[in-house]
Amino acid sequence: MTCMTTPAPSTAYLDHLVDETQERMRTLAGRPASEPDGGAPEALGAAVEAAADGLREELGGIVETLHAQPETAFQEHESARLLVETVRRHGIEAELGAHGVPTAFRAELGTAGSGPTIAICAEYDALPGIGHACGHNVIAAAGVGAFLALRATMTGDHAPAGRVVLLGTPAEEGHSGKEVLARNGALDGIDAAVMVHPYPHDVADQVWLGRRLLTWTFTGRSAHASAQPFMGRNALDAANLAYQGIGLLRQQMPPVDRIHATVVEGGTSPNIVPDRAVMRLYARSKYPDTLKDLSRRLDDVARGAALMTGTEVEISWDDGALPSLPVRTSTTLTERWVAAQRRRGREPLPAGVLSETIAASTDFGNVSYRLPGIHPLIQISDPGVALHTPAFAEAAASPAARDAAVDGAVGLARTALDYLCDADLRRAVAEEFAAQGGPIDVETYFG
Repeated sequence: MTCMTTPAPSTAYLDHLVDETQERMRTLAGRPASEPDGGAPEALGAAVEAAADGLREELGGIVETLHAQPETAFQEHESARLLVETVRRHGIEAELGAHGVPTAFRAELGTAGSGPTIAICAEYDALPGIGHACGHNVIAAAGVGAFLALRATMTGDHAPAGRVVLLGTPAEEGHSGKEVLARNGALDGIDAAVMVHPYPHDVADQVWLGRRLLTWTFTGRSAHASAQPFMGRNALDAANLAYQGIGLLRQQMPPVDRIHATVVEGGTSPNIVPDRAVMRLYARSKYPDTLKDLSRRLDDVARGAALMTGTEVEISWDDGALPSLPVRTSTTLTERWVAAQRRRGREPLPAGVLSETIAASTDFGNVSYRLPGIHPLIQISDPGVALHTPAFAEAAASPAARDAAVDGAVGLARTALDYLCDADLRRAVAEEFAAQGGPIDVETYFG
């Protein structure tokens, strides 16, 4: 018997992407760093930064503890409890089980109705089987750190009018926890939102695709596969044709659209014509309207496969989850993030430096189409490390991850403070959001 070794995929394309990214970075080298005007008084900004630095040990403990006890979507009971207890330990009330979700939480600084409100989002769910390979433990630490760093600034004679809300948002992986919270009122009264995600690079703005989940259930008629196959209607044939249809559809899709499909049921015995086959799919696209169009075309593929095989198909969109829209970035708020990160010795890459072909999805997109927001990336690993891998899970517990939690806290806190203190900045953020198309009705967008 000859044993064959599965050949390793070629790294040529990834190597080209690395080379192209490095070339784009070289073109940026030497450019003067322009600082945006306005924002919070420097004394307040410096106080917030010092407060975040003073939380270094506590934030490092969050990074390590969450990493050591990873919990998956909607099961983040110990993680949420740890974060709530941390906030309460600093004398701030925090609600566990906020907005009808047991593992969500909410805390506030400032006074509602006295001025603008900005939210800081914190994620803390892990991936099944691989733990914090997306680094949500770092997201949680940075979000909580930013909120706590703002505590002293939001009280006293020089406190800005307005409010900061810390939202603990569970179930980003494979779900849309933020959409659940939004539908339960979590974003009511909030004017802007910020969060940060760990990554192999510091990036100010990167493409994040919208994502929908889809299940096709084909129903046919069983028959003896040898004696009377002509009396059957093969549901597995329908799934097979649908899978081929997806492959052919890819030739006419926009370059960054993505479809991933699996056949999770396809019959019980070879001598019985399968009367049931089930496929599960992800569909992703760069814009809400192109995601809607991709959804329509996938519906046609499924119906066509059923028609060709004499079967029926049940099409179930977003079952067990809710859709995630692409991220729409506030470039005006992003400028504040970049200025804060430069003070920490980081130089976030602008949009377009990293290839958009390497793109994932996040439910923060649903937030960003309701109100202005940013979702920058902060480096915790070498550039060649990919999200959702054991290597990135290891990086999420590294010294670089602990540093990123502090630097991320500074960036979020200073961005939030700038927003609260500067009416001209808020006006520019609102005008940009309106020019981008304003809010959309996320709940009914796909019908």
